[in-house]
Amino acid sequence: QVQLVESGGGLVQAGGSLRLSCTASGRIFSTYAMAWFRQAPGKEREYLGGISWSGSTTNYRDSVNGRFTISRDNAKNTAYLQMNSLNPDDTAVYYCASHPTNYRSPYSASYDYWGQGTQVTVSS
Repeated sequence: QVQLVESGGGLVQAGGSLRLSCTASGRIFSTYAMAWFRQAPGKEREYLGGISWSGSTTNYRDSVNGRFTISRDNAKNTAYLQMNSLNPDDTAVYYCASHPTNYRSPYSASYDYWGQGTQVTVSS
């Protein structure tokens, strides 16, 4: 079992930055691939990107590539989502998810474990 807890959300002005964290407990974090999703009100959950268990490989959705960066620190059992140049369309609840190997799939059902989400609100 893997428990995931997101943090770092909040209110930010357009053009600003936020870094979200996803801290894991339970089974060995370093053996699991991680992904980030978001869900805006009235919309489907959207894949943002993922990172391999070692951190050596990442994958991003085209619309956030270059603005968002995913990293991880296995010594701290934590994955990160650095978000830059935020705009109001980035307002959503952000989730981290994990799977033993998968981090590229854009489908929520592909992931075994989820955090509770953290709210990000970008004001114009």
